[in-house]
Amino acid sequence: MNVDVILGLQWGDEGKGKIVDYLASQYDIVARFQGGPNAGHTLKFDGKKHVLHTIPSGIFRKNLINLIGNGVVIDPITLAKEIQNLIDANVDYKDRLLVARKAHLILPTHRYLDAVSEAAKGKEKIGSTLKGIGPTYMDKTGRNGLRVGDIMADDFKEKYQTLRAKHLSLVQVYPPFEGFDLAAEEAKWFESLEVLRSLKKVDGEYFINQAINDNKKILAEGAQGSMLDIDFGTYPYVTSSNTVTAGVCNGLGIAPSKIGEVIGITKAYCTRVGGGPFPTELFDDTGDFLRKEGMEFGATTGRPRRCGWIDLPQLKYTIMLNGVTQLVITKIDVLNKFESISAATHYHYDGANHEQLPYDLTAKKIEPVLKGFPGWLSSLDAVEEYDDLPATAKSFIAALEDRLGVPASMISTGPERHKLIMKSTQAVH
Repeated sequence: MNVDVILGLQWGDEGKGKIVDYLASQYDIVARFQGGPNAGHTLKFDGKKHVLHTIPSGIFRKNLINLIGNGVVIDPITLAKEIQNLIDANVDYKDRLLVARKAHLILPTHRYLDAVSEAAKGKEKIGSTLKGIGPTYMDKTGRNGLRVGDIMADDFKEKYQTLRAKHLSLVQVYPPFEGFDLAAEEAKWFESLEVLRSLKKVDGEYFINQAINDNKKILAEGAQGSMLDIDFGTYPYVTSSNTVTAGVCNGLGIAPSKIGEVIGITKAYCTRVGGGPFPTELFDDTGDFLRKEGMEFGATTGRPRRCGWIDLPQLKYTIMLNGVTQLVITKIDVLNKFESISAATHYHYDGANHEQLPYDLTAKKIEPVLKGFPGWLSSLDAVEEYDDLPATAKSFIAALEDRLGVPASMISTGPERHKLIMKSTQAVH
């Protein structure tokens, strides 16, 4: 079982990028298996902040191969910007960044469709990041998308024009929309294709399985969070890909039997960006304080995140779906100034308390049943060992482990690379 998986257990923004970066030195390959540039993985080290949207978070570790898998949808414009940022940071990427030929391309007209469609929804907006992700996956399942391998074909321009014409005919269904300069975006898109053409391209499924046969260690990196999974998330307020462990198999072309550790990441509280249900959301000063202390603004969009207490029924659900073997609890330092903190232990709906999520969180009126815990009212900045955490912090972590049934292997106490406490020798394998 050569493939370990890192993924988010909430609605995204759990701090996956930092954990991938930290653990990457234990692996030979880091591979993104799904999602698009609506993901924003933030890494902070040497006093600088780096945000990745498409490129795997192992790119800053030397001698490590990074694969953009076939399950990812790629916007060449965004990818070209990320490559330029690597160049500016003096990162040697050319022999270490590979792109699967079967990964699908986001066209400018995909983004145009996304913007027009979302605008037409009015109050029913789902909170799309307007990156063209949904329309691209629609073309993928509709069997008429363009893939990375197509950009080298002689008939690429013809394929592009055919798909473009389809999109423009669909646009006519919606009310007039003025906020997208298609000609300018297309010019940037075709220019950025030259960057994509310069990257190493592989048949991802053969590459990753050969690596497994060669006994290489692989870390599969997820984007977004499990509650945004197209099948098991808070539909329709979800992303367009499978964000759970099962997505690794489709997104990289590997067998389930090859998966070993599943490392699930959760914040010590909970956030969400965009529309959709959020049972533990706080609409008061406490929620505002959480947002301020956690600097909760989207890495991709800059949107303020909705904030609330950690949700244990929701976490038990995603732990079940993913087969999580170890937890990473991030941003516990955000709670340093709280006299008391809370966790939802049950959902109250239909006149009773439940641990299971209902079929449709959107349709149910849910009241979270909260359990309070004392805070620690002290900085964790100097804490490097688990035993040195305040007693109340350790009690909170122990309560989470007990209720979730999975041990925590790491506790993150800040955004920097070194602000990570190993709780057990299990981290990672």
